Amino acid sequence: QVYVAESGGGLVQAGGSLRLSCAAHGRTFSVYAMGWFRQAPGKEREFVACVPRRGFTTKYAESVKGRFTISRDDDKNTVFLQMNNLTPEDTAVYYCLGYKGYECSSTDNAYWGQGTQVTVSS
Repeated sequence: QVYVAESGGGLVQAGGSLRLSCAAHGRTFSVYAMGWFRQAPGKEREFVACVPRRGFTTKYAESVKGRFTISRDDDKNTVFLQMNNLTPEDTAVYYCLGYKGYECSSTDNAYWGQGTQVTVSS
């Protein structure tokens, strides 16, 4: 059974940084794309970033380009989201997911974590 779990959320002041981690188990980690979504109060869940398997292009939402960096360590079955220059608009529950395929495409049948709260104070 595939298991995905996030960690690293918390409270930070505007302009600060946080690093989220996501561990995935139950399948060959390096083969599949991994990503992050977020959901702010009263809003729909939105795409943040995705890292496909090696050799394909990483993708970011426009709102986080230049501030967030997604990376993966296939030896540790872990994906990271480094978030810099945070603003209160980044406040949300951040969800990690393991895609069913190797590219950053459909989230159908993806494996989702439980989410981790990120709060940015002004």
